[in-house]
Amino acid sequence: MSPRSSYAPVLLAVGALLVSMTSYQCGAAIAKQLFPLVGAQGATAFRLGLGALILLVVRRPWRNLRSGTSWRALWGYGLSMGAMNLVFYMALRTIPLGIAVAIEFTGPLAIAVLSSRQISHFAWIVLAVIGLLLLLPLRGQAHALDPIGVLYALAAGVGWALYIVFGQKAGASHGGDAVTLGIAIGALLAVPTGFAHAGTALLSPALLPLGLGVAILSSILPYSLEMIALTRLPARTFSVLLSLEPAIAALAGAAFLGERLDTQQWVAITAIVAASAGAAFGVRQPAVEPLAN
Repeated sequence: MSPRSSYAPVLLAVGALLVSMTSYQCGAAIAKQLFPLVGAQGATAFRLGLGALILLVVRRPWRNLRSGTSWRALWGYGLSMGAMNLVFYMALRTIPLGIAVAIEFTGPLAIAVLSSRQISHFAWIVLAVIGLLLLLPLRGQAHALDPIGVLYALAAGVGWALYIVFGQKAGASHGGDAVTLGIAIGALLAVPTGFAHAGTALLSPALLPLGLGVAILSSILPYSLEMIALTRLPARTFSVLLSLEPAIAALAGAAFLGERLDTQQWVAITAIVAASAGAAFGVRQPAVEPLAN
């Protein structure tokens, strides 16, 4: 096998993850515009409920179900996805998109730290941490952060870490259908919560285009692409590459929500992008680590 062909799965996974993160944050910016109409809970219901309906109709995963397949990882993947989405949107009610994602990133970063064994890996993690610290308003503006919003973002970080761990195992067991089934399981948590908060407002035809936009950009497209990356990259590498997420979120917040970036935040973005690039270039085959079912 030539060196170029040996890197093809890694390049595919990295490209899929970049598109996924961009789509996810554009969808989050749209979702935040739904908050005054249906609340964060209602936006989460749109995201996972409509996403699950579309994928179930298109993929019909029940045709490929096999007896003896482990469902524990799939349920962990779906429930962690649903909880992560819900508390993340709850955080977005009171803190900016870029800052919320930066705080949420503590989950993937913890996986990267705990699973690393080489000095070079820690160097990229340290650079990512520096970028995250610069991105967070730790000085001067720190008092403006809503503590409840910060707690929701930290809870989303826990959900994100579980999503990565369970997602790799679910993808290994269920293949491409893991995303469809996982979103459907997550919808079992998100949709009742959304209806409890927003009621029949979720059935308004006027909100359907925005709801579909959130479902496609924040669930169907990114989770499908993330599964490509999850099944081709080690959890450590996947987690460090996700350090791009706060930077993309900050850009999406500036473009769609008017959340301005200052010089310190641009320096933070540069550090985070450099850390992600270093992690990508440091990947070697085999790309996927063995997973226990």
